[in-house]
Amino acid sequence: MRGNRVPAAPPPAASPLTARSRHRWLRGLLAFGAGLVLVVGALVALPGTSQAAGSLPCDIYAAAGTPCVAANSTVRALYSGYDGSLYQVTRVSDNATRDIGLLAPGGYADAAAQDTFCAGTTCVISKIYDQSPRHNDLTVEGAGAAGAADHGAVASALPMTVAGHAVYGVLVTPGTGYRHTDAAGVAVGGQPESMYMVASGTHVNGGCCFDYGNAEHTITDTGNGHMDAVYIGTRCHLPPCTGNGPWVAADLENGLFQGSGNNPADQGNASPFVTALLKNNGQTAFALKGGNAQSGSLSTWWNGALPTGGYTPMQQEGSIVLGTGGDNSNASAGSFFEGVMTAGYSTDAADNAVQANIVAAGYSGSSGITGATISGPGGTCVDVDGDDTGTDHSAVQLWGCQSGSVDQHWTHNADGSLETLGRCMDIAGNGTANGTKVQLWDCDGVGGQVWRQQSDGSLLNPQSGRCLDSPSGATGNGTALQIYDCNGSAAQKFTLD
Repeated sequence: MRGNRVPAAPPPAASPLTARSRHRWLRGLLAFGAGLVLVVGALVALPGTSQAAGSLPCDIYAAAGTPCVAANSTVRALYSGYDGSLYQVTRVSDNATRDIGLLAPGGYADAAAQDTFCAGTTCVISKIYDQSPRHNDLTVEGAGAAGAADHGAVASALPMTVAGHAVYGVLVTPGTGYRHTDAAGVAVGGQPESMYMVASGTHVNGGCCFDYGNAEHTITDTGNGHMDAVYIGTRCHLPPCTGNGPWVAADLENGLFQGSGNNPADQGNASPFVTALLKNNGQTAFALKGGNAQSGSLSTWWNGALPTGGYTPMQQEGSIVLGTGGDNSNASAGSFFEGVMTAGYSTDAADNAVQANIVAAGYSGSSGITGATISGPGGTCVDVDGDDTGTDHSAVQLWGCQSGSVDQHWTHNADGSLETLGRCMDIAGNGTANGTKVQLWDCDGVGGQVWRQQSDGSLLNPQSGRCLDSPSGATGNGTALQIYDCNGSAAQKFTLD
């Protein structure tokens, strides 16, 4: 069972204001009262098993009159009263599922439950629950106009810590994506809304599009203004862009906007953990903010007019997307840890309080793919058969190098084993004969899982006395690897990078 959700928040005001009039009205009402209380409350919240009542992002936004209509995270609760599940994992070996909940209400993910359930096999994140009363859960995205059906993120691929607790983020590689069609309460047809996500500023690329936010009813491009999602990546849509990014931008469909046109003032956010924030009044104006999720405040990269050419007013369709564009453009790379969407245009005071709470949460560790690649013959990489979901008996093979592939990144353990996807590079049957194939298998400490880098560039298995080898020196994608007498040939040049 998923557990209890927080009580439903009151509905937002019916008629949107312009960005300027809304800002003046809310600032006059809140800045010297609730806004200051929220900021102070967030600043004094200390990391621990749970947070003080009223201190978490959706508590802050609700108190400011812009309640969350989506609240997604695999690392922590986003309401102080939430005690349900954060996400669901599915075992590749038998398709069994397990909901991963919290250590305590309002606290942090119970990652140990995932470790126990997924021991000896690969799990993928098959659902990311919505903590809000709207039940806008995200599931793996189906095929769209720009991409085939996506796959879930490898559940163990992004270990990190929050408040000292071991948790897992969502590692998005090309072909990974989540969606909820026609989400309840999410802005449509020019209504105001706000959203943020905590993502990575180091695990990024220029592929379209690492988004979180409002997308089309159908998985296709229905025109300018039909999306309203926050983006982070290195794609410069309207040059000149300052530096190399990554930049926080608004994906409003058919454009990643750093402003109403190009915006050299956007200097980007390249810290390991980034708070990326977008708010849009739906009619005339939007704002972009970014900041280091580990320290400091938000920078405002844009606060002004919406682009011309079909974006005024907006025509949002009210679905939610994570990791892809609205038409399932799924060539992006990114890391997702938490994000919310609100009904209404949030106040600056609330945004600042949320950022203070994120910083206080204590994000730490890696925010992207870990491990070394193993370069092989012909400029290829050592890879596992399958799409980042290798199981026992999966062939270890050569494939073109892909920086976003989890199964091309290997951890060289102290016992000499090489591990990826929670399993080790293994000689089938613990064999020693020439031509014995190499596969993925549970890490069990046997001699057939020990690999030693040699001075000539080969990888020696001491038990057999033979080296990792590409049969006949083949270099094509899918070439299954074997062991063979060490001979110093190009077919045996494998280097841990």
